[in-house]
Amino acid sequence: MSMKTGVWIDHRKAVVVSISGNGEEIQELRSDVEKQHGRFGGVRSVIPREAQNMAADDSQEREFTGELNVFYDAVLASTKDAESIVLLGPGEAKGELKKRFEKHHLAHLLAGVETADKMTVPQIAAKVRNFFLDRKTGKHHDG
Repeated sequence: MSMKTGVWIDHRKAVVVSISGNGEEIQELRSDVEKQHGRFGGVRSVIPREAQNMAADDSQEREFTGELNVFYDAVLASTKDAESIVLLGPGEAKGELKKRFEKHHLAHLLAGVETADKMTVPQIAAKVRNFFLDRKTGKHHDG
């Protein structure tokens, strides 16, 4: 049975919508990546970085990258049964996930990569349904 999957992703979470003849399944995955490194309690310092005598912390960057890699691997695993995938999201994460698909020789599964702002889970599910419906009927859809 053909499984179509859409993934809306940013660095903090992914919403995976899988559609098949048996219906629709939605799962949410959360990353362990902090919102923004260098902020304490969500507050950003108004003092310039140079004045704080803070060197760039490579270990913090490695930790951030490592957490993202674990997250992307989990998202990739959640699409294992898909025959066609669309990647959606507001920022860099969708492109980074696309590179992960390419690295694992799965780029042929990607039906599209589109910019999509923050959306509710029902909006994401509707966008994924419409994406594959439009592809099936040959209609052009606006991202």
